[in-house]
Amino acid sequence: MVRALGLVSGGLDSILSALVLKEQGIEVVWVNFETPFFGPDRAIRAARMTGIPLRVENITRTYVQMLKNPNCGYGANMNPCLDCHALMLEIAGSIMTTEGFDFLFTGEVLGQRPMSQTKSSLRYVEKRSGFAGYILRPLSAKLLPPTIPEERGLVDREGLLDISGRSRKQQMQLAETFGISDYPSPGGGCLLTDSGFSRRLKDLFEHQDDTKERDFELLKYGRHFRLNDNHKVVVGRTREENRQISSLIDPHKDIQLHMMDIPGPTVLIPFGAPDEIVHEVATLCAAYSKAKHGRPARVSVKGSGGSGVVTVQGSSREKYHPYII
Repeated sequence: MVRALGLVSGGLDSILSALVLKEQGIEVVWVNFETPFFGPDRAIRAARMTGIPLRVENITRTYVQMLKNPNCGYGANMNPCLDCHALMLEIAGSIMTTEGFDFLFTGEVLGQRPMSQTKSSLRYVEKRSGFAGYILRPLSAKLLPPTIPEERGLVDREGLLDISGRSRKQQMQLAETFGISDYPSPGGGCLLTDSGFSRRLKDLFEHQDDTKERDFELLKYGRHFRLNDNHKVVVGRTREENRQISSLIDPHKDIQLHMMDIPGPTVLIPFGAPDEIVHEVATLCAAYSKAKHGRPARVSVKGSGGSGVVTVQGSSREKYHPYII
């Protein structure tokens, strides 16, 4: 039996690309790549809905190496779309070779995205991946040169499609024929396309050489303040963010602050700080709490060296606006 390994995001295009091949009697399996910037939730839902087998691979370490210096640079934010796709196909190609799949496939549609889904972009991704000729795009295949699996008769080219452009009318009609009605709206899902997250990520790369998954997870929550080249502060905005920040604290390295007597945020200083910085952060903590301006406020401080209480004067938030990342 012909076997194909497909990249799946969980969106409609990736679902349809698999079903088009499955209709030809091809055994299809999905792989989804997970990092702190995008996760497998939509892919898992798609696999449950269609019954297509799914494997999830965490590629954070390799991905971050690429992300720091993508060959084609970034899009509007910190999104390295072309090199991202090439890396994923390179890893998927290794799985294909090792586990005996015949070819790879994706849900890409020619012309749907003006930068990453042009003919030249698709060719770049193929060459960069190292698996040129083995990557089939079933939804636009008739508009692209025949792939090796088509030439070898593993796939019937006549059963493939010629969809192009940003309209989704043809995909929605095709979904109806397959009985697919519950699918997510296009776009979204990648934090690297978000301007706020991208600013924080850029700041992290500029100030910290050795990054771990925890550092990227922290970027998702709270307000972030850059006090100086060595010290950043994360301040929770909601009860849920306070909970998430607390769950990411390393008690052996970080310093945590919170108000003693009044409601306020959870505040984190990653990797700690000297006393004068801690005192300034305690004032910042009070500024984002219910503490009254100019009135004394007590702030709890916990770190690897123990715990204590710092008394500061309530301050205005505007003082710290220039430090927001």
